Amino acid sequence: MLAVVFHNTQSAVHCINPDCQRPYPQPWGNKFCNNCGAPLQLLDRYVPIQPLGAGGFAQIYTVWDEKTRTEKVLKVLVESSAKALDLFRQEADVLSSLRHPGVPRVEADGYFLLNLSNPQPRQLHCLVMEKINGQTLEEVLKTYPQGCPENLVVNWLTQTVQILQELHKRQILHRDIKPSNLMLRSPAATKPITGQGNGGNQLVLIDFGGAKQFSPAKVRSQSSSTRLFSSGYSPPEQVIGGNVGPSADFYALGRTMIELLTGKYPPELEDPQTGLLQWRNRVNVNSRLADLIDDMVQEDVRSRPLNAKIIQRRLTKITQVSSPQGLSVFLQNTLQQASLRWTLLVEAVDNIVSKFTRAVSKTTVLIFKTIGQFLLACLITMWAMILTGTGAVLGTIAGFFLAYRTILGDRIAQQILTQLPGLFPDNQTVSLAEVLVFAIAGLGTAWGLTVAGGFAQRRRFLVVSLMGTISYSLAWLILQLTIPTNSNEGLVISIVFAVFLLTLSLGLRSHRIVYAVIASLGTALLFAAAIRLNIVPTIFQFSSPPQWYEVLIPSIFFALEGILMSFWLGVTYYLIVPGLRFLGWR
Repeated sequence: MLAVVFHNTQSAVHCINPDCQRPYPQPWGNKFCNNCGAPLQLLDRYVPIQPLGAGGFAQIYTVWDEKTRTEKVLKVLVESSAKALDLFRQEADVLSSLRHPGVPRVEADGYFLLNLSNPQPRQLHCLVMEKINGQTLEEVLKTYPQGCPENLVVNWLTQTVQILQELHKRQILHRDIKPSNLMLRSPAATKPITGQGNGGNQLVLIDFGGAKQFSPAKVRSQSSSTRLFSSGYSPPEQVIGGNVGPSADFYALGRTMIELLTGKYPPELEDPQTGLLQWRNRVNVNSRLADLIDDMVQEDVRSRPLNAKIIQRRLTKITQVSSPQGLSVFLQNTLQQASLRWTLLVEAVDNIVSKFTRAVSKTTVLIFKTIGQFLLACLITMWAMILTGTGAVLGTIAGFFLAYRTILGDRIAQQILTQLPGLFPDNQTVSLAEVLVFAIAGLGTAWGLTVAGGFAQRRRFLVVSLMGTISYSLAWLILQLTIPTNSNEGLVISIVFAVFLLTLSLGLRSHRIVYAVIASLGTALLFAAAIRLNIVPTIFQFSSPPQWYEVLIPSIFFALEGILMSFWLGVTYYLIVPGLRFLGWR
């Protein structure tokens, strides 16, 4: 039921192609990845949902099994070496041959190959297995920083030995026993199981990536094997790459039990001189249990228990002796169940606290991320305002120089009088040269905005330069035709016209009309308010011949126009357009 509910909440699929540039999200129901074309329904049955991490040479995913309507685990080999492939196939063979509640189940077709063609032809080796819902003993140990209760450890040790007995009977070594590879099924996923020591949750041995077949004859020989080990748990013969047998699993299991009892990583307990584990003085446990564990972790292979049956017999005697004399079976079971329920309650409370802490942490991170994005948006907008204002000032000064310190101004004025006869008086040559001030100021403003590039626009310098020059020139013409000479009333109309046209030419990615309308109206309205309050001086009123100090007020005007234009573009880019997209206007 939990798996079905989880599946129903899914809206996307994860591509398992290691070379896919955009593996997630892929639409639920797609047969193939939209980015690389890799199959998304494996064997027309398994749908990858999300990555779980990496283990060994493989990438691990949660998959949805359309046939059984349950979640499963998919391991995908991503390492191309012959050694990695051999270990992967070995794990598939081992798991598919086992049918034990303490081992993840793999069906007959659980191992398969997936052919990919993009970006280059390759084969993916895949293994689908049962998903175990629950906690690893490494995670459980976090609940007991001083070490787990003895009765729980004895229960886990008993269950693990039963699993190893089944593996070793089939001549299979696990070779990587440690707390993170021992998992307790959650109660919701566990059926009642008898004969499990203290009656706790079913323990499952996972990660068979290092498992291998062994032969009793080879164990007695001095031949070597693949050098694969886990530091702190594996026996010396495995660390140096020597031949290993069942006692290697017992050694790793013994060290794992010591860590569970003491809460200490085994190398931290080693005597610097002898290398022996000094652990018995750190925890009060049954002496027979301590003797058994010490025998399991002997450096000499011949001093360890010979097989799992021997360990089981010794565990049986330990549990019988440790049972209180005269205590009825009913009372004993009741106390054990109460202890187990208390442990589960503590774990549940710890999970709730952990989830609350994670939620608070995520909220804090989100707040800081939002503040950071806001500050970054402010900095980018301010940078655009500075560059645009600077470009406008430089353009105004350059335009003033061309208009009144070169013959270009007179020639432009004569051309206007020739092309537009009767529109302007013949003695208005000085004022007609203002068009150069407007045109070059528009060019400088356009360049400042484009160089800043703060609003994801395309940097089309030629187009923007032409439109900046044309839009500001037309704005000057509108200013001359709509208002009396030396009046500021028509500035609002000319500003709307100039900013609107220039914004359209910036190469913004989307919502261009929105940008143009808000930037032009926002800029013009602020100037209109200033004019209304009579705080705007006469801007374009030059003497004949114009003096250099007269360029100051036009420079301030064009700089303010560019700065306000950049400000409203920033408001639109970071606030208004995202809001429109949220409402569905793409």
